[in-house]
Amino acid sequence: MQREIKRRDLLKTGAAFGLGSALAFPAVHAVAQGRQFAGKTLRILTWSDDTGLAVLRHIAQTFEAQTGARVVADRTGSTSEMVAKLKAAGTRPQYDVITLAGVGATTLASAGLLDKPDLNQLPHLQNVDPRFRTGADGHGIGYLLWTGGLLYNTRTFKEAPTSYEELWNPKYAKRLFLPPATWTDALDTIVAAAKLTGGSATNAEAGFRKLAELKDRVLTFGENPTQIAELFRSNALDLGGVYAPAFYAKALKDPSSGLGATYNLKEGFFADLMYTVLPKSRPGDSAVAHAFVNHSLDPVVQGRMAEEVLNGPVNQKAVLSAAAKASPFIIKPEQLGDKAVIHDKSVIASVRESWIKRYTQTFA
Repeated sequence: MQREIKRRDLLKTGAAFGLGSALAFPAVHAVAQGRQFAGKTLRILTWSDDTGLAVLRHIAQTFEAQTGARVVADRTGSTSEMVAKLKAAGTRPQYDVITLAGVGATTLASAGLLDKPDLNQLPHLQNVDPRFRTGADGHGIGYLLWTGGLLYNTRTFKEAPTSYEELWNPKYAKRLFLPPATWTDALDTIVAAAKLTGGSATNAEAGFRKLAELKDRVLTFGENPTQIAELFRSNALDLGGVYAPAFYAKALKDPSSGLGATYNLKEGFFADLMYTVLPKSRPGDSAVAHAFVNHSLDPVVQGRMAEEVLNGPVNQKAVLSAAAKASPFIIKPEQLGDKAVIHDKSVIASVRESWIKRYTQTFA
């Protein structure tokens, strides 16, 4: 849960993004608000994958259009790299806003590197379910849900699998993939294995033993989502997870891809709140940074992000298209009941490093 930890491909791309002139996108529903931040510069750090590109298109560029601020974006492949960047910078101002995964926010907050946002400057927050408004001891503002379940081959399965236990079916040996050790999805996979053995995130020993049964059955680890999509298309994979359908927004719409995804699992699906955070040392104007965080919760922005990258919106008034409303791959706020496995971030942060090491050793 994207989400900490590499959940994204390792392409590193830094970009000074003149967003207003780079691409033509429709304006957000609101009329430009007087371009009150004209002449101001906001520096953000986000991911280098499709989710990061969506952040630039639907959050950063529309923020520029509305406020007149210039957004300069740096992008990297993983939350763990974002954490490393901020830790290496220390008190040297680098970024005004970072979009990252939950455990990364907890790690940075624990290191004393984040400010707590002023909630009074975030009016859209009132339309967010109170459970998902803040995290990381108040340092992170939740803006989307990264959700994970199983991916499966639609030619192999006439109906979607209903349990993570299917990963252990020997007939899928060497036609199985798992997430890489450093991705949050690997932590989810450990918890899924633990749940199958009667354990949990705080009692995962039997889960590690169960995972060891898969050591010689895994064809690959999903570091490159494009490669995983091609393996499904070429009928070389049957099943994999825990993994996010968000990586495959286009492929899931294409019947010829052979790719299916499901959240309808007996043990539940995994939901990880993604955050925007404000580094304690920031180069720009605090009011601009807060306005950007608030803009990420705009109902139209939320709907567009959800539809493009299949992330769950947190604003309960998110403006979703008919297609997005009907999509089984977008978890809506009202679906976050007992089936959603939402980690205690402090617990995951405390075991993260040891779990990464053990997961790596298990499949060495």
